[in-house]
Amino acid sequence: MFDAALAQVATALRSARDPWWVIGSAAVRLHGGATSVADIDVLTSARDAERLLATWPGKVTIGGASARFRSHPFARLDGAALPVEVMADLELCTATGWQPVRPVTRVARGDVFVPDRDELRAILRAFGREKDLARAALLNPPGARSGDG
Repeated sequence: MFDAALAQVATALRSARDPWWVIGSAAVRLHGGATSVADIDVLTSARDAERLLATWPGKVTIGGASARFRSHPFARLDGAALPVEVMADLELCTATGWQPVRPVTRVARGDVFVPDRDELRAILRAFGREKDLARAALLNPPGARSGDG
């Protein structure tokens, strides 16, 4: 199911105008981390998200912001092998206010793209939830402790 869902995401974003990334547990798995994946988190620009939502063949559910995250829009797409969550222009609430989550690195994993290992680890740590910290630890170099680089 995982590979089929990634293929559906890649197909749906083939005509994207801006860079996009798979993040979250799916990106950790693509980097070789042994983690379960319940959905595919996709970070896009707002214009690519709008096009994606308009052409998605399955059910599209628009969500709202949380106290910790917001995106413009946030949507859950059903009808793929796994649900797809689209986050356009994602922002994270930090001690200094809302900060954009815009990866700088972009590594191809098959037909999809992920932030490189170090940047993905930093993003997950910034999210700060227990599940994100556990996933970040899966990206540590062999032999490193979970709090290491």
